[in-house]
Amino acid sequence: MTFDAGSARTFRLLVTGGGTGGHTYPALTTLRTIAAKVAASGGALEVLWVGDRDGLEARVCAEEGIRFEAVAVGKIRRSSNPLKLASPTNVRDMARVPLGVAQARRIIAAYAPDVVLSTGGYVAIPVGLASRAARRPLVVHEQTVRLGLANKVLAKVATTVAVSSESTLPLLPEAARSHAVVTGNPVRPDVLIGRPGKAVEALGWHGHDRRLPTVYVTGGAQGSQQINTLVAEILPWLLERSNVVHQCGRDHVETLRQGAARLPAAAAGHYFLAGYMGAELPDVLALADVVVSRSGAGTVAELTALGRAAVFIPLASSAGGEQAHNARHLADAGAATALLGEVSAADLRTALAPLLADPVRRAEMAARARQQGRPDAAERLADVVMAAAHGAV
Repeated sequence: MTFDAGSARTFRLLVTGGGTGGHTYPALTTLRTIAAKVAASGGALEVLWVGDRDGLEARVCAEEGIRFEAVAVGKIRRSSNPLKLASPTNVRDMARVPLGVAQARRIIAAYAPDVVLSTGGYVAIPVGLASRAARRPLVVHEQTVRLGLANKVLAKVATTVAVSSESTLPLLPEAARSHAVVTGNPVRPDVLIGRPGKAVEALGWHGHDRRLPTVYVTGGAQGSQQINTLVAEILPWLLERSNVVHQCGRDHVETLRQGAARLPAAAAGHYFLAGYMGAELPDVLALADVVVSRSGAGTVAELTALGRAAVFIPLASSAGGEQAHNARHLADAGAATALLGEVSAADLRTALAPLLADPVRRAEMAARARQQGRPDAAERLADVVMAAAHGAV
């Protein structure tokens, strides 16, 4: 979409959503894309992010120099038991929602945004409801296959519901399906431009063997005790068949390093252990033939946009079981292997063995993953948001 600088010199965007990186970073990527589009058309973008003062979004806004205002947030603690949903803690927190709505209405009235983008999380409910009460266009974006609790509420009042997968469309409330679009889940642009050779150089990985496939293991920035333990149990077997880059979390480095010290010298050279991956991550992802990881929405979006064969070990405690659902969805499409429930080292070995032994099988899974990915998701969502601002949806 082209921004009409002549009709509005400043495009006023209000963003809400956060609590976790899964809600925060797609919004950040999208607003950067909108800023580029507006600037290319001769305009300027003004952004206000409304969130939880204790949420990740507050810290990200401070780091990025984005104007931020906080509202009261009511969190629902999920339970399969309906009686527990009415717990005193839930009742007390939900009583904060009307206060959050009132605060959000005052913020919206003062800021007068052209459009509101909501990416989910508990803070999105009061801001989303307030935006509709103020008759401001509201675009709701869902990162996972199934709607989160906040987006279930807001989908019914949104101007547009943007989803990451075609499979989400039949799961929407019937009233929302007529104004739903599939955009995909925005991923950071730098993730898509990594170079395999640069990874080996950046890591100083002298033992990397080009004749072997490379496995990237990650449990997220903090690492995963479960994934670390499973990999450690099969590491000698794994290193006979592959190179392994293991991002384990800073708190787990020393324990895993002690275990790796007992490896034969030849095998140890194929193993690179790191607590955290920073600027080198895009290159590591480009180098990887197979990824072993959790299956959060951001991870799934990145790996499918890149087209990577993956073995997913979902976080069992993820909200609403969303990680298991994400993993199962891709496994059903032949785009990944999902290890659900109680996972043993033998299960992980069984899942990896055919992928490491057969390049054709790896390539087929990677191709199916790429079919599920949308590397242009940020562009698509930016266009939807700008169209909603101008009443074109």
